[in-house]
Amino acid sequence: MGNLLRILLAILLPPVGVFFTVGLGGQFWLNILLTILGYIPGIVHAVWIIARRNR
Repeated sequence: MGNLLRILLAILLPPVGVFFTVGLGGQFWLNILLTILGYIPGIVHAVWIIARRNR
């Protein structure tokens, strides 16, 4: 259930989904940059981080 919530957060606010998965690391700041440059790249990166982290 936690992954579903993180993915929904990643779709609405990608940096929040990444923050709840990895914290304030490099992936979080990269996701903020990607979200600023384009919303879709931020979503793709966030979902990828969440899926990769929970194998």
